[in-house]
Amino acid sequence: MPKQGKIFIISGPSGSGKTTLYRKLLQSRHLKGKIVKAISVTTRQKREGEVHGRDYYFVSKKSFLDKQKKGRFLEFEKVFGNMYGTPKSAVLKHLKTGKSVILCIDVKGAKTVRSKIDGAVTIFIKTKTLSELKKRLKNRGSENQAKLALRLITAKAELKEAPSYSYILINDMVLTALRRLEQIIRKEIGN
Repeated sequence: MPKQGKIFIISGPSGSGKTTLYRKLLQSRHLKGKIVKAISVTTRQKREGEVHGRDYYFVSKKSFLDKQKKGRFLEFEKVFGNMYGTPKSAVLKHLKTGKSVILCIDVKGAKTVRSKIDGAVTIFIKTKTLSELKKRLKNRGSENQAKLALRLITAKAELKEAPSYSYILINDMVLTALRRLEQIIRKEIGN
């Protein structure tokens, strides 16, 4: 019987670079065959370049609520007006086969998963300063002033949760942060 896999949770405020690091981590040759991503279900609209079943499972609100009611999610949250959930069955199947699963979820979802799964390794991604985070969000150009303000208020609340994580990683340079993230995961899975 294979050794049980581990759950790794990557969280951090919008603009911290967590999704970029998460995507690059999944391409790591050192972790190939050892980690898999959990593809979240969401009610939000597909962004340019995203593919259903690769980036997210894009579903209607009705379909999402039906899955939620049937207990199909390990965790689910409403984030900036859209619902996101992690399919429970896929995660548990991977863990049983010895693969470690990486979740890229918000701090509320991370709390929920930690309460359900012992030994979850949590990694909080942040920028050096709040002003750097604000600059990154502005440079994305995807937010109007009201949405930007909401993301910054949310970021301040999320940053208060960082001390409860197993690791805090400052993403000042993507390649350096990626190397540190890889080292953490390799250490934790014994690779």
